[in-house]
Amino acid sequence: MTRTLSIRDFSIALALLGICGFFAIVEPKFLDSRNLSLLMTELSITATLAMGMLLVILPGHIDLSVGSGLALLSGIATVLTTKAGWPAPVSLSVGLIAGLLIWWGKGMLVVRERIPAFIVTLAGLLVFRGLFWLVIQNQTVPVVAGGQTNLYSLISTYYLPPMVGYGVAAVIIAIFSFAAIQGRKQRRLNGFEVEDGEALFMRLFIAAQAVLLFVIVTNQFRGIPLPALIFGVVALSVYLLTQHTAFGRYLYAIGGNPEAALVSGVPAGKVVIAAFALMGAIVAITGFMLTSYTGNSTTDLGEWMELDAVAACVIGGVSLRGGRGSVLGVLAGALIMAALLNGMTLMSVSPEYKLVVRGSVLLAAVWLDMRLTRQ
Repeated sequence: MTRTLSIRDFSIALALLGICGFFAIVEPKFLDSRNLSLLMTELSITATLAMGMLLVILPGHIDLSVGSGLALLSGIATVLTTKAGWPAPVSLSVGLIAGLLIWWGKGMLVVRERIPAFIVTLAGLLVFRGLFWLVIQNQTVPVVAGGQTNLYSLISTYYLPPMVGYGVAAVIIAIFSFAAIQGRKQRRLNGFEVEDGEALFMRLFIAAQAVLLFVIVTNQFRGIPLPALIFGVVALSVYLLTQHTAFGRYLYAIGGNPEAALVSGVPAGKVVIAAFALMGAIVAITGFMLTSYTGNSTTDLGEWMELDAVAACVIGGVSLRGGRGSVLGVLAGALIMAALLNGMTLMSVSPEYKLVVRGSVLLAAVWLDMRLTRQ
């Protein structure tokens, strides 16, 4: 039994082509190698956070606290590095561990106390923002003193040498192709619906071309930015986790039919708690990248990031009810959001209109998803 491409698969690609084509016409600098490199960094930050959101949405939950959370975790690392004088690797490790523990606790509240994730994370949005302001004392705290560098600042300023970039691209293409082919074979052996062979080849071919094009374009500036490599590792990990492990199958099962999953012996509570813990680690990593990119921890750091993460998931075909979604879809959704923001910035669009466009895109994506689902 094979699965062919649906209208939803093409709608995302057409929307992305339309957005990029529009900005390329009205703002020629959009296709400049320097701007595309910056776009890749901005995309990496949004898409990394969206990968964590995917893990939480798949079992039927949501996290509204990620924007404030990434500000708090990166703020802790920034203050420890700049004001306390701790080595950057130690400070970043503290922030990462704090993210794991805090989000593990949130998962416990959702599972053990049966508090809706919407309420738990909405409270977290407020609490984390307040704690963040206390940590930085309502000041602007740089990640490193002027004229110096450390691991924290290098997260967004280091670029891979050109030849290393091509090597990384080859490894990514090989791993993704092997995983996709093996996954298709395994699904066929188990009697599940599989993707048509020609469709799989075209998907792999297009993905490989996209990766090579990405390397060629970024090498025209300085090379692959380190945030893109970090995102690649996170995305590949989430892909393998969701598509090739029992944990990933449990996520889809819980979101698709919670009652059936429980009857089938799926450890739903443990899976949801683990998903939130992984989300915490990804939130911390995203916070480190964003703070390094801006150069400072400021009071408005991470605002509306939860909107961008949810929008990237919804635009990419993730169901807010759980049980449906993919890494490639989320990547496409994040690319649409990043392209929109980057293009509007080049056009000097005021912040209020940016919010209107972002909200409208999110609403349109949900509407289209509901229409396609009914059909």
